[in-house]
Amino acid sequence: MTDREQLITSFLTNTPWRDWSRTPLAGDASNRRYERLHSDDGRAVVLMDAPPDQGEDVAPFVQIAAYLRKQGLSAPEVLAEDHDHGFLMIEDLGDALFTRVMAKNPKQEQSLYEAATDVLITLHNAPMPELEPLGPRLMAELSGLVFEKYRDVIQNDQSPDHLARFTDQFEDILRGTTKGDVVLVQRDYHAENLIWLPEREGIARVGLLDFQAARAGHRAYDLVSMLQDARRDVPAAIEMQMIDRYIAATGVNDSSFRAAYAVLGVQRNLRILGVFARLSCDYGKPQYVDLIPRVWDHFRRGLDHPAMAPLAEFLHQEIQAPTPDVLDRLRG
Repeated sequence: MTDREQLITSFLTNTPWRDWSRTPLAGDASNRRYERLHSDDGRAVVLMDAPPDQGEDVAPFVQIAAYLRKQGLSAPEVLAEDHDHGFLMIEDLGDALFTRVMAKNPKQEQSLYEAATDVLITLHNAPMPELEPLGPRLMAELSGLVFEKYRDVIQNDQSPDHLARFTDQFEDILRGTTKGDVVLVQRDYHAENLIWLPEREGIARVGLLDFQAARAGHRAYDLVSMLQDARRDVPAAIEMQMIDRYIAATGVNDSSFRAAYAVLGVQRNLRILGVFARLSCDYGKPQYVDLIPRVWDHFRRGLDHPAMAPLAEFLHQEIQAPTPDVLDRLRG
């Protein structure tokens, strides 16, 4: 028995779930892992194992989950917690991920995206909790990962001058386009982190996962995350309809919001290119390379917006397309 397993056993000892059977659940790109615990009569809960010695912290999940639930949203209820050792027992929202529901019944795609957009509309009308900002400088620096882990690996050279130029110029673009009030942005709001709960009503029908990295940011951020999905193709018509739906419901300025949406799309997709390359090259997870062409398409489309004009030519020159040879190098 590993030390971690002994700690889990100790955590469960004084809980109602100590004798329940345990099965692993699919994890994510972090160091967290999950298990589902079953009772003999069919009840279930989920164990989150987030090792502090690997940089994980369960406190933000607990805090954000409580806030989201207060707004009437379906974040998992936290049933037990051990912050020191990085364990949470949380409500089991089931397996009906949006991706699975849409794969089984494509006719539900429109209504599911409408429900998820309505969650954002509700959330963005709620009082803001105290959160660290996701501001222009930080976003520009996060996107710079594409130079260090994608561009430099492919071209086998270092480009500190190019990275510095990109960061400064992109910060200026972000500062000019993402002004205005801030909202809670979950930062990983997409179909594999959303669970369909049709037995609930209204916005509560959308179960929320993976929101512990939430910050205070621009209204368009989570909408981009959902509609420019790295893991599945969202029809262009649905993307446009959801943007229209959000603008109509919130009354935000149309052109300003669309400009921010485009720029934040570039920001997110550049960072994702770097993250997926890093996951393959540094952590031995080459499966993420298979997602890069879709991310690339999102990125290149965003460059066409006039707001990106000051950097578009530079990025076209510096960030190489994910050809089959490039993808093979990233896998290797």
